[in-house]
Order: sequence, then C-alpha cells, then structure tokens
Amino acid sequence: MPGLALLNAPSILLAAEDGGGGGMHFPPIDHIVKWPAWFGEGTFYEFNKITFISFIAMLVPVILFLIAGRKSKLVPSGLQNVMEVSIDFVEKQVVLPAIGPEGLRYMPMLISMFFFIWIGNIFEVIPSAHMPANARMANPLVLALVAWGMFIGVGVKHNGLGYFKSALFPPGVPKALYILVTPIELLSTFIIRPFSLAVRLFANMLAGHILLVTFAVLCITLWSASVLAGVLVLSFPMLVAFTGFEFMVAFLQAFIFSLLTAVYIGGALHPAH
Repeated sequence: MPGLALLNAPSILLAAEDGGGGGMHFPPIDHIVKWPAWFGEGTFYEFNKITFISFIAMLVPVILFLIAGRKSKLVPSGLQNVMEVSIDFVEKQVVLPAIGPEGLRYMPMLISMFFFIWIGNIFEVIPSAHMPANARMANPLVLALVAWGMFIGVGVKHNGLGYFKSALFPPGVPKALYILVTPIELLSTFIIRPFSLAVRLFANMLAGHILLVTFAVLCITLWSASVLAGVLVLSFPMLVAFTGFEFMVAFLQAFIFSLLTAVYIGGALHPAH
C-alpha cells in the first residue's frame, strides 16, 4: 500500500483488509478515537499517543522561537523570518482587529494558544500519527477554560465587580426587559462561551479525522478489489485533496479559537460596548 502510507492511513486501517469477503470493513470507533496507554493506564497520569502529541505541540513552538531568536538579525531570514511573519499574522489578524492596541499585552498568550492548537491539529495529516490532539475533548476543554478565566480576569481587573453588572445588565436596555436579558447574558457570556469554544474545536477536528479514516478505508478497499482498480484513479486523488483540506482546517481552527478568545477579551475590556 505505498501510496496510502504517504497519506497517513494509520496502521489500524489495515484491518480493513482482513475482514474477509472482500467487502469494506470500517474499523471500530474505539480504534479511531482511543489509543492504548503507554504507561499508567487507568490513573490520572496515564500517558498515550494523545498526551505525547500534546507535549510535542507545547515544545515545538518553544524550540522554534528559541532557535529563531538566538541569532536574530536586523533583516530576518530563514526561521527568524518565518516566526516573525507568524507573530505579525497574530498581531494584525487577531489582536488588533479584536482588541486594539491595548491588546498587545495579551500577545504571548494568544500566540502560544494559536501555535499549540495548530501544531496539535497538524498531527492529523502526519504519517504514523494520524490523530489530532484536539480530537479528544480534554485539550479543547482546558483551552476553553483558560480563555474563560482570562476574559473574566481581564474584565474584573479593568472594571472591578462592575464588569459583571455591565455584562449582565447591558446599558440602554429598558429595565423591564432585564428579566429576559439578564438570564440570556448570564448563559451566553459565562456558560455557553467556554462550552462552544471547546465543542467547536473538538467537533471539527474529530469530524475531519473520521472523514479521513473513511476515505482511507475506501482507498484500501478499492486497491484490494482488482475489479474496482479503475475507480482508485478517482478515489485516491480525492483522499489527497481531502488531506490538504484538513491541513487548511487545522490552521483555520487555530485561527478561529485564538480570534474568538481575543474578541472575548476585547469585550471584557469594554463591557459597556
């Protein structure tokens, strides 16, 4: 299966060939979203492939920035240029539009969040890994809680406890409507926001992962069935195209999560607006 190896069809998909009867055998969902523990199974320190990918997603940006900044030049080139372009992208496309110049103080957190999500997502299209770290709910949930704590902390720091008053009782709304508006604002601002952030990232990455597995199983099946070998000419390029699409989605989800976090921080800085 030489071509499929380049398209990160995981080893578990090879079971699709072993079901007998020559039909399509989709791997059990547990084989797609669950990975055996490398050690500490059943404990709070259980370590598996997802944990390993998460550590890599944390370490890679640190290493890249350290290498890029070690011998920085006035006219950047190579890795320094790439990292400066990345910082410039987050500043001009995330921070300034959503928060404004006063949001530059939050650049380190937003850059770290962007790179962690992006690199964790990229593992979906890396051979032998084929599993985005954010296709499990743990990482998106922790990131969402960080964003939630950040925008509430910013709101209280800059506006005191009046932040909650401005958020729950928006100025300009007739007092008679507060009985409807206040519960809606409470749910949407302080409960639904972190939940929607986590679910959006988790659901998009899990759906993409399952679709890639589905296309890979289809290609394996068509490759094995010689009578359908001609159809592979169409299915294989579709798998290649979908892999490229998922690479774009990995970047897009990192951008959306970081942008929404910046929007929430900007709203906490100026709750009356």
